[in-house]
Amino acid sequence: MPKASKKELLKLYKDHKVQLLISKFVSDELGTLNPIYDPKQGFRYPIIDDIMGDSSSTEKFLRNLFEGGVLERKLYDKIVYCPSCSSANLSVHYTCPHCKSFDVKKSSLIEHIKCGYIDTEDHFQRDGKLVCPRCNKELTNPDLDYHRAGVWCTCNQCEKSFDIPVPAHFCRECHQNFTFDEAIYRDVYSYSLTPEASKEASLGCVLTVPIIEFLEHRGFEVESPGFLDGKSGTRHMFDLTAVSAGEKKKTTVIDFATSTDDDVVSEQSVIALFAKIFDAAPDRACLVAIPRMSENGRKLASLYKIDLIEASNQITAIDSLKACVSE
Repeated sequence: MPKASKKELLKLYKDHKVQLLISKFVSDELGTLNPIYDPKQGFRYPIIDDIMGDSSSTEKFLRNLFEGGVLERKLYDKIVYCPSCSSANLSVHYTCPHCKSFDVKKSSLIEHIKCGYIDTEDHFQRDGKLVCPRCNKELTNPDLDYHRAGVWCTCNQCEKSFDIPVPAHFCRECHQNFTFDEAIYRDVYSYSLTPEASKEASLGCVLTVPIIEFLEHRGFEVESPGFLDGKSGTRHMFDLTAVSAGEKKKTTVIDFATSTDDDVVSEQSVIALFAKIFDAAPDRACLVAIPRMSENGRKLASLYKIDLIEASNQITAIDSLKACVSE
């Protein structure tokens, strides 16, 4: 499966629904996305249905994320759908190979080891005991007196006997009978985040979603990415901009920075943010550093009056940022 280009991936990551799903993975709310079986609809993904607003586009959404390299998948199950109405509400019928009726009686074949007589179990039954019809000896010890030699079926319609019935399907919704050849037979998958997408998430792709929802709930007008025009005429981009409600509209800008070596975030992220806010002059600037900022970066952030948030993971960062913007 060819992977999506960097441009296509960025387009996916900017989708609010994609960000919301990824945030569930990286927050450990969701480890593996497993389908849930619904007797009438078949396998469903309720979490994705909620994100999408309905179930009609769930399959396409997951397929796009798989083809784009955001999700990886494993075969979870197989499912049969009715070819007439696409319902998964089905019965399996074991039918007579002669007349196709499903009115089939299943019996066990019993062999009396000593005399070699073989017949169906009902012919051995006598007053709640197993008794050989040929020699009238009671059979009490399995594998010593007798053993079960297999299965034997009898059709109650045509009265013919056979050992292997023919499986068929019956749709409980439209009452259609159909065979495996006619059935819709599909793969069902479980999904998880790819290592590449997980790395992208750690770089801040999914931090914006819960922050946006939090700020919008508090009346802020939020954009992500957000842009501010500077005094120099340059248009500066921030990971997120938030403008407060009311007459005195105040603008807060937020950037995210993550260490590439899982150690410390370089002070260059502080310098880059300061260069933008010096020209654009927002009312407040926040920088989220995961897992921690370098010592020089801390000093520069204090000097430049940038609110610095250091967090070991995304969840801590989100909680700290919420507390910061609430001040």
